[in-house]
Amino acid sequence: MLNSFCRRSFHQMTLLAIAIGTLAMVRPSRAADDVVKPAKPSSHRVLPEGKLPDDARLGPLKNFNSYFPFTPPASLEEWQRRAERVRRQLLVATGLWPMPTKTPLNAVVHGRVERPGYSVDKVYFESFPGHFVSGNLYRPTGRSGKLPGVLCPYGHWTGGRFSEASVREIRKQVVEGAERFEDGGRYPLQARCAELAGMGCIVFHYDMEGYSDSGQISIDVAHHLTKRRPEMDTPEHWGLFSVQAELHLQSVMGIQTWNSVRSLDFLLSQPDVDPGRIAVTGASGGGTQTFLLAAVDPRVKVAVPAVMVSTAMQGGCTCENCCYLRVGTGNIELAGLIAPRPLCCLAADDWTHEIMTKGYPELKKLYGLYGKDKDKDFTAKALLQFPHNYNYVSREVMYQWLNKYFKLGMEEPVIEEDFKPLTVAEMSVWDKEHPRPPGGPAHERALLQWMTDDSVKQMAALVPHGTDEAAKKQAAEWRRVVGGAFDAMIGRELPLAGAVKFDTVRTVQHDGYKEIAGLIRNASEHEELPALLLAPGAPVGNRVAIWVDGAGKAGLFAPDGKLKPGVKQLVDGGAFVLGVDLIYQGEFLPAGATRLGKARRVDDPKNSRDAACFTYGYNPTVFADRVRDVLSAISAVGGALPGGPAIERGNAPRRIDLVGVNGGAPWIAAAKVQAGKSVDRVAIDTAGFRFAKIKSIDDPEFWPGAAKYGDLPALMAFDADAPLFINEGGADIPEIVKVMATFGAGDEVEICIRLGGRRVQDQDIGEFLLK
Repeated sequence: MLNSFCRRSFHQMTLLAIAIGTLAMVRPSRAADDVVKPAKPSSHRVLPEGKLPDDARLGPLKNFNSYFPFTPPASLEEWQRRAERVRRQLLVATGLWPMPTKTPLNAVVHGRVERPGYSVDKVYFESFPGHFVSGNLYRPTGRSGKLPGVLCPYGHWTGGRFSEASVREIRKQVVEGAERFEDGGRYPLQARCAELAGMGCIVFHYDMEGYSDSGQISIDVAHHLTKRRPEMDTPEHWGLFSVQAELHLQSVMGIQTWNSVRSLDFLLSQPDVDPGRIAVTGASGGGTQTFLLAAVDPRVKVAVPAVMVSTAMQGGCTCENCCYLRVGTGNIELAGLIAPRPLCCLAADDWTHEIMTKGYPELKKLYGLYGKDKDKDFTAKALLQFPHNYNYVSREVMYQWLNKYFKLGMEEPVIEEDFKPLTVAEMSVWDKEHPRPPGGPAHERALLQWMTDDSVKQMAALVPHGTDEAAKKQAAEWRRVVGGAFDAMIGRELPLAGAVKFDTVRTVQHDGYKEIAGLIRNASEHEELPALLLAPGAPVGNRVAIWVDGAGKAGLFAPDGKLKPGVKQLVDGGAFVLGVDLIYQGEFLPAGATRLGKARRVDDPKNSRDAACFTYGYNPTVFADRVRDVLSAISAVGGALPGGPAIERGNAPRRIDLVGVNGGAPWIAAAKVQAGKSVDRVAIDTAGFRFAKIKSIDDPEFWPGAAKYGDLPALMAFDADAPLFINEGGADIPEIVKVMATFGAGDEVEICIRLGGRRVQDQDIGEFLLK
């Protein structure tokens, strides 16, 4: 009985029958009756000694210079599903799922400078409380009615908004045809804004973090950090790029993306801005900000990203990278998230030079799914005679595009006019009456603390109270938000039935059971997992327990080679038990190794910066990969399994249970989130594990965002829609698990915990699963 450790129990109802197929034989590599009877305990290897699994993940890791193609879906419906998932991944990656609380902008506009046909104001406002966005607002003069609004972010121009090139350099560009006027070439960022204002647009030109008037987070931290700072990498009051910042998905890129959202808020707060005519355009790092803002904010109606949308280099700065952003996707697809709204991609003789053959055809096909005219709603222009730039020739393409979509009525071609540049003093927002706000490490810590506190409040507000209809809706919203985040962080759903196979390598007869060695193969992902299936001599009800141990499939056995008591209990009780070597376990490791000490990191001699985003912005974490492996195992046992003629094939229901012990609990808890009702029962021994306790981004259990979304207790709360066994090392069940257990499965849920002084044994888990 479970009296000694049952915390609470609801009335038992009929167990969910997992109708995803019946157990069927797969022809083994030798005849069914030709089994090996070992004279001594087996090593339990599946592959020959020294041979590694044939798994693509053992190859080189992706980095920002890898190849990132985009294959458009075959139908609009398929793309809409895909777009929702990728957009949510983007929002999760940047820390904007859900969006932070929008606090008052407290905008200050001052210091107007008049120019022929337009004026320029100095602007600063708070994107977060106490954290300022600075820039200049260009406004046409002599215009009435609602006017188009244009946001102008920029990239890594020396001096940022104050950028100024040398006379010698620009005269060369004028001769080559890259620029029309010397002033336009020396001040290309200003030239863009001045011309757009002259065309009748209200333009906000705002700073990138660390540039020009934005100094609260220094340029060295935001863009040039090479090594994480020990004094900022602490369990409390941490700074950017620290373990805790990553566990809460706090990044420079996320801050900049939020700055863009709030800049759009500011622009739309102007009474004469037309919300139906909003554009964003920028180049290089500003191009990244352009297509990301367009992807996450539907208020953007037109986007013109320059020299950043490509299948090649994705963004080489910390401000253009964050964990998860490009795992399974890339800049072409991210830019395509604006569809069917108009998009114009500009390229040059840089990493974007192949866009007309790699990117343009695919985006053209994507717009075709909407029935859109490619020449009207999407275009790309490769100006290969010039290097990385946003020069006059590129700007001219943008002017024609906005003239058409905003119906400005300008005679085409729109020719950029010469202008009188602003001085730094005329542009800078800080002066004696408007002093520069404090910055540095103290501000950085305070900013991240506010972001953490705001997120905690938002997560707490999602937790339902009571059991009425309103509480049920709140529980559903909690599952949508938190579950949507976990889905993005894991990055894979449960594979479809038949997509993953168990291929038998050999069968060994033991006393009372068969040990079937095989390989779980996910062919579409090129993944291969050594596994052992223990087939009981007398199966009962076609039950399968997937036993996930920190030691891999070796965790099925005691040191003497015999089955562990809990495993034996399950087999003796008629259940099949599957043990698997997840990635970097067991046969994935060198001879003699029992655990993975450190996770692999991208080793790029051209980029030695110590930031998690350069590895996990392009590759799944080890944790996520192991969760995916558990999902492959679930899919495999939901299809066809070997087991001999003794397997029952009547009407008995298939039941798939998950066990996570000896470090396996977090993987199991996360896999159940994705597997849903394909899993019947879950038993986990957490040993008090929490992601928030992780101290290094090299830790194999490092999972960015885990602390933000409720850590292991939130994962277990999802598992509470089924009979659930939890051992928390003697601690009480987390409150969120108790709360969520009252929804969904209702009386079918049974939650257990150790009470009293004794330690929970494997047999307790076996007894729970056999109940």
